[in-house]
This record gives sequence, structure tokens and C-alpha cells, in this order.
Amino acid sequence: MDTRSRTDVNDNRAFIPQPVAGTSCSPFRALDHTKEAAIARLTGGLSPAALSLAVADWFIHLSVAPGKRAELASLYAANGRVIRDYMLRSLTGAASSPLAEPAPADHRFRADVWQTEPYRLWSQMFLLTEQWWQAATHDVPGATKHHENVVGFGARQLLDMVSPTNSPFTNPEVIERTQATLGGNLLRGARNMLEDARRQAGGETAAGADQFKVGVALAVTPGKVVFSNHLIELIQYSPATEKVIAEPILIVPAWIMKYYILDLSPHNSLIRFLVAQGYTVFCISWRNVGAEDRNLSLEDYRTLGVMAALDSINEIVPEQRVHATGYCLGGTLLSIAAAAMAGVGDERLASVSLFAAQTDFTEPGELQLFIDDSEVYFIESMMWSKGYLDASQMSGAFQMLESNDLLWSRVIHDYMLGERTPMFDLMAWNADSTRMPYRMHSEYLRQLFLDNDLAASRYQVDGRSISLRNLRAPMFVVGTDRDHIAPWRSVYKVHYLSSTNITFVLTSGGHNAGIVSEPGHANRQFRIEYTAATDLRIGPDEWIAAAQSRDGSWWPAWTDWLAAQSSAETVAPPHMGPHAQDLTSLPDAPGTYVLQD
Repeated sequence: MDTRSRTDVNDNRAFIPQPVAGTSCSPFRALDHTKEAAIARLTGGLSPAALSLAVADWFIHLSVAPGKRAELASLYAANGRVIRDYMLRSLTGAASSPLAEPAPADHRFRADVWQTEPYRLWSQMFLLTEQWWQAATHDVPGATKHHENVVGFGARQLLDMVSPTNSPFTNPEVIERTQATLGGNLLRGARNMLEDARRQAGGETAAGADQFKVGVALAVTPGKVVFSNHLIELIQYSPATEKVIAEPILIVPAWIMKYYILDLSPHNSLIRFLVAQGYTVFCISWRNVGAEDRNLSLEDYRTLGVMAALDSINEIVPEQRVHATGYCLGGTLLSIAAAAMAGVGDERLASVSLFAAQTDFTEPGELQLFIDDSEVYFIESMMWSKGYLDASQMSGAFQMLESNDLLWSRVIHDYMLGERTPMFDLMAWNADSTRMPYRMHSEYLRQLFLDNDLAASRYQVDGRSISLRNLRAPMFVVGTDRDHIAPWRSVYKVHYLSSTNITFVLTSGGHNAGIVSEPGHANRQFRIEYTAATDLRIGPDEWIAAAQSRDGSWWPAWTDWLAAQSSAETVAPPHMGPHAQDLTSLPDAPGTYVLQD
């Protein structure tokens, strides 16, 4: 039961900071939080204690493992011999085969100029060094796997910093451009760097983002806010067909970013696509919370978010079940809400669709590098001082997960080659961050990420444990094959947690681009397979071996599936908002919450 000292979620004066699970508000703990928050400003949100523990564990076990040390010495000597032989063959003009191959996703050395000497030698030596450190930081007898991954990740970040691609003196592409422009590229790069620094210091949007204004170029599907409370605006989109599918769709987006990832430009808006297919679509737009919202809980996000939206839809489209759809964290929240509804016999959901959403957090991918008890306490201290976690405080961690693609490639392109990375709608959305309240995010990290309460059927709603096994509504689940945030094998685990019919899709792309995969998008593929409630559950490797790849977008496959779960006859579009409600005081889509800084 929620025992917070406040009378109404809209009465911010009644907000009194209360401790969340695992924390304390005593003066002694306040001193600890203050100290941690001060350190966080210097470390970019990474806990020095967590990193020190990982390094100590790895180093101590490596120090007392003579076999592992001998293996590394042998590998070092072998690398030295192959480099020596390579150099001798190069001096005599003999052709030399590559000493090491980059990973398939590593495009740093793909340009033809990297195949000329001495750049080829430098790149090969660097790749051999990467491989040696990969061996040095993994399979150390006795070391904790998590600590090995943290140390390996840190070593990779340091190596990326000294990669020959990241210096204008060792990158042949930069050298050629500098010679051709007589240094003009470096001057333009310096101007780009100064402009970016100025924009960041002033809290301005990234260069080029001005052309992608929300409500002008993005999030322009016609609609109306039909319900609003302290936490959400519920948008109902205007019909585009004379008749519509009887069952409406509710979209629950993640609150870590703004909802219009699913309503970008008109050509790649999933919401516009659904409306054009004859669906009545509702979408939650989350409030960008502030310090006064520090005590909003995960339960508030369920009741004031998902359940309040469902209640409002029931007023507009009475006696119709709803196709509920959740994306990323919104999908996890929807899973909690759906399981709670199933536990009390609430059958308002016609189906449940989850996009890149995890329900089991035992293998959450590379994000687990930043989440352990020490790091969670560090994050809680950061939030304690402000009342919320700013998404910009997490952006560094996300960038480091793909530092070559998200960080160093931009440094090379914008600052060394002197060009501007073209801005596009998805990039503009990615720069439009939101905040997360202290209590809710702490509960999410501890109950779901660390303790995995949802998968273990320990998560409680209204004093009762909920279970995904109680779900009977059919599920459509989408994973993306290059997802670093919600790896598809982790998303796939919903098969082991639910006893209902599941249609699973694995689509090409990453966490965002794989979902924004409109028909006509070049080079898109997906796999799809149906698993009945009575079928034996198989593992993800068996699943991918059996599912054939198809070209194109998975969106039409989803709408076909939705149609199969819906009434056969279409109906007249519902009224915009409840009949008895005056909507003149509510804004048109995209609403006001999405515009909050």
C-alpha cells in the first residue's frame, strides 16, 4: 500500500520526501547521499566504488592465476612474432595476409586507404592489442563474470580513445582531407566543436535539430488530447477512414524519452500508419517530471498512466476491449498492468503487444554493466539531490555502449573531417530527453532490474503478488537484432513467463530504428513465428533456426495479427473524447506535456 504523505497527486504542496526501499532519509544517510552526488558530477554518473570493486576482483584473481598469466604471456609473444614477420614481408614487398579481422560491426578500418602502409600495420597492431585485452579481461579463474565484463568494457573504452582512427596524425582519411583542403577541414571542425560546446552549455538543441520541431515537422498526426492528469495526456487520433476496427489501440510509450518516437515524420509514423489502416489509436504522452514529483512511484505510473488511460478509453469506446501496446519501459509497465488486471479478472484487454520490452532482467545486455547494488546506490544519490534523474545523466552510458558509432565517429566526421553529421528525425527525437522521478526510478532499478521481481512473480500490486502466467490475452512481441538496451534474447524470455499464445517477431535494426521500420524502408528484414499456449517452449537459438527471414517491414504483419484478434465488422469512428466532456480546454495533438523542457 502507498503510504506517502500527500493527499493528491496534483497537490504538489503535500509532497514530503519519503524513503524508498533500500534507502534512508536520516541525517547520516543524507550526508552519504550528498557526498555521492558530488562525486557523480565529476564521474559522469559512474560509481568509482563499483569500478574499483570490479578492477580489484579481476586483478587479484589474475595475480594468483599462473596459468592464465602464462597464457597471456604466450599470446603476447605470439602477437610479437606475427607482427615481426608481417613487417619483414612488407619490407621485401611480399604480400601479407591480415593479422586480425575487425568485428563485423566495426567499420573503422573499412576505407581503402587503410589498406596502404603504414596505416594497415597500425590498424593490425591495434586489433591484435584489442584481442589481447579481450583475453586478459575474460575467463580469469575465480573472477565474477559481472566484474570481468566491467573491466573488459573499461579496457575497450580506453583502447577506443587511442585508436589510430581517432588521431588526425594517424588517420589517413583525415590526413588526405587536410592535405586537399590545406587544413580547412580542421578549421571547420574547430568551429563545429565550439558551436557544440556553446549549445551544450546553453542548454540548446543540437545543431540541425531546429528543422525538426514537434508539432510542425514531427508528431503531426491529427488528434486531440481527450484526458489529462498530473502524469499523462491521453491523445486520441482523428480517424482517416469512414469505418474503423471496433477495438481501439492504446500505446504506452517509454517515459525515459518522449512519446513521438512512434509519430515521427509522416512517412515513418507508426501511429499514422495505424490510423490509415482503420484503427482508432490512443497514445499516452508522459509528463516531463520535475523536483516536485520526486515521490511519484512505479505504482503511480501504473494507476495514473495505464489504468487512467484505459478508464478514459472505456468512456469513449464503451464495451469494447482494447489492444494494448507497450514500447521499451512502457512495455514493461504494460506487462505489470496486464498481469495485475488478469489477477483480478479484469478482461478489458483484447491483446497485448510488446516492442523491445523486457519482462525478465536476468540477461539485460550491456546495460547490466552499469547496474549493480553499488551503482544503483550511486544513481539514487544523484536523484536524491535533485528529486529526479535527468536523461542527459544517462546519455553518456548509452553512448559508451556504442562509443565508436555514437561518439568517436562523430568526433572524426564533425571535428576532424570538418563536416556536419546530417540531422534526421530519429536523431532529433533522441536529443529530446526527459526526466525520471527519484522514487519511481529507484523502484524500477531495484525491484525489476536487480531483484527481477516481475519474472519471479514477487512484484506486488495492491498488496497482491502478480504473475504474467495469468495473462490469457494473446501477445505480439517484437525484438530487434542489434538492441543493446533490450537484447532480443532477453525480450524472448516472455515465452517462459506467460502461458498464452505468443507471436514473436525478430526484426533487423537497433532498439529504436528496428521499431521505426515503415513499409518501403530499404534493407529491412524480419522473422516471425507463432507459439500456441499449448506448444512446448523452445530456446531463442532454436527459434531463430526455424523462423525464415522475410524482406520488408513487420508493421503489416502486426496489423494483420491485430485484425485477427478483432471483430470482423467495422464500425463508425467513435466520438473524439467522452460525449459528456467539454474538450475545449484541452489542446490538440501533440499536446503540451511533450513540449515541456
